[in-house]
Amino acid sequence: MSSRSRVTAPPPAVLQATEQGRGGESSWLGDWVRAWDRFWFTPADPLPLAVIRICTGLLLTWSAIVWFFDAEAFFGASGWLAPENVARLNDQPWQWSWYFSAESSSGSAAAILGLAGLAVVAAVMLTLGLATRLAAIVSLAGLVSAANRAPLNTFGLDDTLGLLLIGLVVGPAGACLSIDRLLANRRGVPPAGPSVAAGIALRLIQVHLCVVYLFSGWGKLFGASWWDGTAIWGAAANVQYRTLDLTGLARHPLVTNALTLGTLFWEAAYPALVWPRLTRRLCLALAVAVHLGIGLAMGMMEFGLAMITANLAFVPAAVLHWFLDSLSLTPRSRAISLRSSP
Repeated sequence: MSSRSRVTAPPPAVLQATEQGRGGESSWLGDWVRAWDRFWFTPADPLPLAVIRICTGLLLTWSAIVWFFDAEAFFGASGWLAPENVARLNDQPWQWSWYFSAESSSGSAAAILGLAGLAVVAAVMLTLGLATRLAAIVSLAGLVSAANRAPLNTFGLDDTLGLLLIGLVVGPAGACLSIDRLLANRRGVPPAGPSVAAGIALRLIQVHLCVVYLFSGWGKLFGASWWDGTAIWGAAANVQYRTLDLTGLARHPLVTNALTLGTLFWEAAYPALVWPRLTRRLCLALAVAVHLGIGLAMGMMEFGLAMITANLAFVPAAVLHWFLDSLSLTPRSRAISLRSSP
């Protein structure tokens, strides 16, 4: 071969200069693409998702049992909300509920009770991790069906459970701490390691939670009582919702102002503060304090526990491994870098 026909690769310095000569657009775009890929598709340990599954399943089981014991009143044609008024409240032409079909059947009462019972069974199976993926799908369908048929009887708990169930449907929620895992061990199937699906599921919960806090926190900025520091006092003085007598705060206006403005800042800034490691622990600690406070003081403990469960998506897998190891619930696992957790 002639020396003229030989093609040699340019040195790295030339390639770098060529890229810079193009204006840097390709490098900037490439950085964003790589960051997006790392954010969504980095494999993650399935343990946080399993812990979230257990907590979600317990709350969902409680909620489903409440629906079940008064299913006819919640979902029946002669219940609290007439079928013709459901569409007006939902204001959605595409709304769906499996109770709609049950209402028109010949044995509507039995069909409604059976579907409500199915939701309870699915929630229990989800908690135990038995046929986990199927249980998560059925549980999500049951939750959506209840919310669309009885919109007057749904609140923040149901919205948060829906947020969590979407992630549990997507990810391998039964990969550990589950009956599915025990059955797999008997068949000789090796334990599941970090997976892309687990990472995507956790990211979905994290991003969804940030959106919830963003709209909730920024929505409070339109309320005058949040700006003047009296919103917490308004909640404490409301005798219809309070479960603890906190009217003693009237003697400490500075404490009331600090609690109000601190809560406002935390909630509005949550989507920014929860990602950096420097502020994540403080942000999560405040989330536990705020939601436990709401649960204890305003009688919304189920909602508070559901929000704390959602915040578990930001707890590194290494912390959960350490905690479970300290309880001797699992054998000591390999060390997992905090950096590898979404």
